[in-house]
Amino acid sequence: MRRFRRLLLVVILIGVAAWVLLPSRGMHVEQGSILLLDLEGDFVEATEPPFWSRLVGGGRRPFVGILSELAKAQRDDRLAAVVVRIRSLQVEWGMAAELREAIAELAAKRRTVAYLEVGALAANREYFVATGAPEIVVAPGATSPLMGLAAEFLFLGGLWEKIGAGVETIGKGEYKSAAETLAGTKMSPAHREMATAILDSTYADFIQGIASSRELTPDFVRGVIDSAPVAPEELRGLGLVDRVAFLDETIAGIGEGPVVKAEDYRGVDPASVGFDPVARFALVYGAGNVVMGESDSTSRSPMLASDDVSQALEDAAKDPEIAAIIFRVDSPGGSPLAADIVWRAAARAKEAGKPLIASVSNVAASGGYYVLAGADEILASPASLVGSIGVFVVRPVFGGLLDKLGIGYESMTRGRHADILVSTQVLSEGGRERMHAELDAIYDTFLDRVAGGRGLSREQVHAVGRGRVWTGAQAVDVGLVDSLGGLRAAVRRAKERAGIDAEADVALVPYPEPRSLVEQLDEAFQQSAVIATPRLPALLQDLEPLLGAWAADEPLALPPFLVRIR
Repeated sequence: MRRFRRLLLVVILIGVAAWVLLPSRGMHVEQGSILLLDLEGDFVEATEPPFWSRLVGGGRRPFVGILSELAKAQRDDRLAAVVVRIRSLQVEWGMAAELREAIAELAAKRRTVAYLEVGALAANREYFVATGAPEIVVAPGATSPLMGLAAEFLFLGGLWEKIGAGVETIGKGEYKSAAETLAGTKMSPAHREMATAILDSTYADFIQGIASSRELTPDFVRGVIDSAPVAPEELRGLGLVDRVAFLDETIAGIGEGPVVKAEDYRGVDPASVGFDPVARFALVYGAGNVVMGESDSTSRSPMLASDDVSQALEDAAKDPEIAAIIFRVDSPGGSPLAADIVWRAAARAKEAGKPLIASVSNVAASGGYYVLAGADEILASPASLVGSIGVFVVRPVFGGLLDKLGIGYESMTRGRHADILVSTQVLSEGGRERMHAELDAIYDTFLDRVAGGRGLSREQVHAVGRGRVWTGAQAVDVGLVDSLGGLRAAVRRAKERAGIDAEADVALVPYPEPRSLVEQLDEAFQQSAVIATPRLPALLQDLEPLLGAWAADEPLALPPFLVRIR
């Protein structure tokens, strides 16, 4: 009886999961329908979000999924219009640019209305995404979307002083300011120079995007931001939005066709709108911190794990049905060794003779740039963050803290440089020299990988390296990126290199392959329960990639942590 009950429970859970997770296929859409798509929350560069987040709702959805829905709507002649309701987005600027571009491509074929429904004090990214549509409607109770851009920076050095601990950092590259975040108390001149350039580049792209979409001058847009309009009617008077209305009023003003909701539209078979692929491209994901081995199935965020991503690249290269490989990277870096292993797998995939196109999502910095440096081409959005060619070591020193706590300690070493392994005292001069030599070797290898992949000399790579982060727009000028564009643009370049007609359809096959429902259920029941934690303030979230990849006993390839611009 106990076995029967367990079996019955599993069957019920599988049924519930299938009902929740699997959209019904073959949904009928009437002629003249109005599609309501929602853009809200965060997205992940992965085949699938964690199982439990899908089952109970919420969580991060695959970014390629929303791009696919927009592309499907673009072809669906049964739709009279598409209303894209934009609420609070937690995406970075790379994804924001791709969403905006996808909405603009949709608007070229189908009447598209962006409906802004944001109550936050600022909605810079949400409004930027909305400007992809020729018609923008704002909710009457919404707040002003434009506040300008801001970036904040944390420096933890003073904290360690207060508790008697210390952090030694040794880095290769004066712009490698992730070390400053951990050990410093203020910005270095190099960090300030880089942060200023990134903020200026992002702001310029932000202004130009709004100006071109709304047929305004950049100077006018800057003036509007500085004058800080508040009321929705003010926004309409200034030409930033077209109407102020509630959602039902907006839909009623479009036509009398039935409204199709996004969750129902997911059940529409792409073949029913004419999608007929002539080839298959592998979509290999490299998202999250670069780590050795396999990814942790209990992690709430994806990992760029060396074993998993290398195997995915190898499988895609060997598959005779795969005509090209899109390497989609969204990573702040991590382990240089893991990055080198993935770089080698990418190099071997290229040797198979298939086009390998790298597509940067929000960030491909340090180890995240390392892994894609050998691709045939690299594409990034204007505000994506790339580069940060450099390496550093973080070494905690706990002697002072132990003194304060009354804990005695002693150490013994054998070997001239064994003090590197002692965490209670600062490095000797010899130990520091040895550490510098280690980092020099890693940095030289990094330079070689980038130089070989980009067709540059080591001197040219060093000139734009030294830990410096560039926006995608800047990276094109310095040779680290080939051209600007998102995932769709990367697919177009892969088709061109594979000799496939630009208008022909191709199917993107995710690698690693999605796990079956049974596999997800089995994994989910083997995991321990995860307790939800409050969302960290945006400033503290900047530390998450750094702390998630921090291993005190090995070098790190991570970018400076100015990354979040709000």
